[in-house]
Amino acid sequence: MLMKKTHRIALLFNANKIFDREVIAGIAAYLSSRRSQWDLFLEEDFRLRLPGIDRWQGDGIIADFDDPAVAAALASSSIPLVAVGGSYENPNDYPVGVPYVATDNFKLIQLAYEHLIDAGLGNFALFSLPEAQANRWAQEREKAFCALMRRDRLEPEVFRGQSTHAPSWDEAVQQLIAWLHSLPKPVGIIAVTDARARQLLQACTIADIAVPEQVALIGIDNDPLARMLTRIPMSSVIQGATEMGRTAAHLLDQMLHGVRLPDSRILVPPAGINVLASSRHQPARHPHVMRARHFIRQYACQGIKTDQVAEYVGISRSSLEGYFRQELGCSVHDEILRMRLEAATAILESGECNLADVARRCGFTSSQYLHSVFKRELGCSPRTYQKRALGLRQDHESEVAEG
Repeated sequence: MLMKKTHRIALLFNANKIFDREVIAGIAAYLSSRRSQWDLFLEEDFRLRLPGIDRWQGDGIIADFDDPAVAAALASSSIPLVAVGGSYENPNDYPVGVPYVATDNFKLIQLAYEHLIDAGLGNFALFSLPEAQANRWAQEREKAFCALMRRDRLEPEVFRGQSTHAPSWDEAVQQLIAWLHSLPKPVGIIAVTDARARQLLQACTIADIAVPEQVALIGIDNDPLARMLTRIPMSSVIQGATEMGRTAAHLLDQMLHGVRLPDSRILVPPAGINVLASSRHQPARHPHVMRARHFIRQYACQGIKTDQVAEYVGISRSSLEGYFRQELGCSVHDEILRMRLEAATAILESGECNLADVARRCGFTSSQYLHSVFKRELGCSPRTYQKRALGLRQDHESEVAEG
């Protein structure tokens, strides 16, 4: 019996980015579902280093072509190569002679835009990145946003701001706050990444701008780290990066077996939206309710009580309770509990299983109290909820892999 050849494959990605990590996860998922034997070459610390890659004696490469340095380093490579990156409005912007798997930038923005429309918003803006070769994908998302605005006879509003550097951080935040104040309210803002969306949330907090009543925002990447670093749970478009990894691995597998795929282009649509508090725009008629909900979103998981919310708003507890009953049909405590429950379900869906830690991080006094709230509000225990959520995700991933 002949043994299958083991191919040596280099993965040129910067795994500091959630997009790149998910592409790598998709490659791994493809290999686990097939009998292909690959030895994968990755830097030990996952940082991308290119010197000497042109002298690497391997069988194939899958690389992130959103990075212009990667594309340049591989321009004359004779090794079978599959490129991964963002889609382009102009077909001439794609690399020549290289199979290319792209995230569909237009559909990413379109999905975010339609979500904000469904939330009842009529003003829209985009928070992008400074123009640069390394940010070509962000400029493509700008083009998509502007095209959608003009299609709907709206004037595009795009703010690029500054790149994030420690010396200019305060100046960048003040520029962002000035831009936020200049926008008509309420406004829905799409950020080209979750990192940019997190900056928006910070600026809104500093400027005391209510999210999502005045500014509803949504990022792109569904990065769990970015969500953990924000006080208000952040909505995000889920890129199909895992599917991109599977597709890229499949293309390279074909090439390793003699199939020619010059100039093949495959656009992968987004996988959906993780809708959380930052984009759940529900116009509040009374300013006290709007201000109270803004405070609750930021501090619900820190164990705040109704009295503290009333003190922040500057009115009596009974008056605030009356406004909440009139406008939302619930008590202030109900709204606090809802936000805590939303935070807990998000953590459980990510795979964390230590209920005591989940309870502590979400403002519940004990894991027993967390359990009783889940049973009362969702009809199941936290562990049952988690098993169902993870089971649905695994079923979906299996369907995608089989498809």
